[in-house]
Amino acid sequence: MPRSHVHLAEAAPDGETLSALLRRYDRAGEPVSCDPLTEGLLNRGYRLATTRGRFFLKHHLDGDRTAIARQHRATQRLGALGLPVAPPVPDAHGRTVAVIGGRCYALHPWIDGRHRDGAALTTPQCWGLGGLLGFAHTCLEQVMRARACDREPPEPAADPEDTFAVIDELLALVRGHRPRDTFDELAEHRLTERRALLERHAHRRPEADAIPATGWVHGDFHPLNLLYRDTEPAAIVDWDRLGVQPRAEEAVRAAAIFFVRPGGTLELTKVRSYARAYRRMAGAGAAEMAAAVHRVWWERLNDFWMLRWHYQRGDHRADPQFPAAAALVVWWTREYEAVRDAFCG
Repeated sequence: MPRSHVHLAEAAPDGETLSALLRRYDRAGEPVSCDPLTEGLLNRGYRLATTRGRFFLKHHLDGDRTAIARQHRATQRLGALGLPVAPPVPDAHGRTVAVIGGRCYALHPWIDGRHRDGAALTTPQCWGLGGLLGFAHTCLEQVMRARACDREPPEPAADPEDTFAVIDELLALVRGHRPRDTFDELAEHRLTERRALLERHAHRRPEADAIPATGWVHGDFHPLNLLYRDTEPAAIVDWDRLGVQPRAEEAVRAAAIFFVRPGGTLELTKVRSYARAYRRMAGAGAAEMAAAVHRVWWERLNDFWMLRWHYQRGDHRADPQFPAAAALVVWWTREYEAVRDAFCG
């Protein structure tokens, strides 16, 4: 499931802030309304209507203007290559980041569209989705100038001993929670089940040298960051995690989000169509995909971010994703060869 770190909606910027922002632009108009959005955003976002049109206003919480500007330049260049994106609107001086009251904002065109998960896609549309991600990766290689510091090796695969400690910590929190509810029951079951799975498969930890080819990636490619207009992709949005990572792993992670069923299985026919298109467009071979499948499977086997949010942060927004995500790990382990073949065949 996507680790989009969705922030709770907060009140929109006040009228004074909006007017100060819009004055920086030649043809943005005056503010009419500004409504918070709550879905799938790493930062805070708003639907902004003005006397001149509609915009998406983004409040970048980290305020790293250098990183934000790099994202903006990337989307502008990607759009020039034909990738569906929504580059920021430049102000009267060509700047795309506005700092008002110590906060960083960016104004984007409003894209009419809707999110579609794998269940809403036909098999040919799944082919189109895989091709779109492969095209994004090849375009990123063209527009981004790689530096040595960008290409740091990915972190080593999770150590099972560390995971066992996390499981014990979470189990103590689950068993101590009162009043006990159905989420606690499921969490305890999945934690004990996962410990047994990990004990059985600990020897399969990916080797440090089994890292697929790295490249520039979107970093958070999932249904809430892709807008469709009718049946065609209208824009890939939210490029906050743009960076250098194993590129095929992004393809596998995305598929595990787009194509997971409520019961925790993957629609492998759709995965196969998606993966074939991705491999063709990105030039990724079967060995690269197989290594990525293994690393992402291992990552899922050792990951408990949803339970950490629930029990350690008191944040329940990921709770609805937990049943399918937890079941997927078990199913994927049992059907490992079939999943790998769907991505590589």
